[in-house]
Amino acid sequence: MYDFLIIGGGIIGMSTAMQLLDRYPDKRVLVLEKETSAAQHQTGHNSGVIHAGVYYTPGSLKARFCLEGNRNTKEFCQQNGIRYDECGKLLVATNELELERMKALWERTEANGLERYWLSAGELHEREPNITGIGGIFVPSSGIVNYREVTEAMARRFIEKGGEIRYATEVTGLRETATEVRAQTTQGEFQARYLISCSGLMADRVVRMLGLEPEFRICPFRGEYYLLPSKHNQIVNHLIYPIPDPSMPFLGVHLTRMIDGTVTVGPNAVLAWKREGYNKTDISLKDSLETLGYPGIRRVLYKNLKPGLVELKNSLFKSGYLKEVQKYCPSLTKADLTPYPAGVRAQAVSRDGKLVDDFLFVKTARTINVCNAPSPAATSALPIGRYIIAEATTQFDLV
Repeated sequence: MYDFLIIGGGIIGMSTAMQLLDRYPDKRVLVLEKETSAAQHQTGHNSGVIHAGVYYTPGSLKARFCLEGNRNTKEFCQQNGIRYDECGKLLVATNELELERMKALWERTEANGLERYWLSAGELHEREPNITGIGGIFVPSSGIVNYREVTEAMARRFIEKGGEIRYATEVTGLRETATEVRAQTTQGEFQARYLISCSGLMADRVVRMLGLEPEFRICPFRGEYYLLPSKHNQIVNHLIYPIPDPSMPFLGVHLTRMIDGTVTVGPNAVLAWKREGYNKTDISLKDSLETLGYPGIRRVLYKNLKPGLVELKNSLFKSGYLKEVQKYCPSLTKADLTPYPAGVRAQAVSRDGKLVDDFLFVKTARTINVCNAPSPAATSALPIGRYIIAEATTQFDLV
């Protein structure tokens, strides 16, 4: 009998497991991960940005945890010998409408407690000679890292403290009783006093295994990237982001300096026809029916039909994608957009057709379930883990 089962070997699951044994070193903790190694899904398929917290609603969990997580992630990297680069982020306005929207972002960054600098067109050009814009905001605390390396370091520390990880162990059923939680898996049954699930793209299915009907459905959005040729590795000095349309749920196509020295372009956001569908040709009839059968997701798609069709067109035809980035980096050509692996974002959607904006947790008597943790979850993983442990301490009356 374990004290805790943790479902999910991504960065949130490993952060929680590691910090749980920091806080309660005598507890028996087992992580169950269906893949053969850690960080195989959202954690290992993102842009590697250490976010500063520019966009999030002031006072929200995202805003709080991102600000803390930015500092915590860098400290963890320093302690564990993991490379990161605090290269800073530039938000670039290319027309008067975007300049107006940038003013609202300026106010939000102040409310979120960020260090930031307003740049004129001249100052922008001085910092980024290859970027065209009429103004910008520079946020120096943004950085880049390889989150798979961060997660693997968390897993090592967890094991060093006496934790156990079972890879290639998929949870197929759960049963909660008055005294324990039983997890049926592809490698047999495991029992524990308590359960924490950090299951990303499968979050709603885990809640359903516990006998609850979730008030949300996970909608998988594929984010497609391109890699610039090595001759463009010095094309930008910072992370370059467009000014987002506040009516749109995603941030737009950006240029990201990666920790390995390369530069990527992306992501877009298109509906994935499979929960873990990283390729355009990945299709699951079960997943597709589950997605389109949910009233809330149909409402989201209807409300965003026109931009959704534009995203789909840009996914199918590289020229449309190129135009998005040429707005602020006109020197790039179609030949510069070379293949790069996509990611899939697990976005919770409510029944009334809203994208769940903040991190979301669902609890039962003996479980805590992370149910909405898209970006900036990787940046926020250490504060999210602390939050879960604080909730568990109170809820489960831990000693």
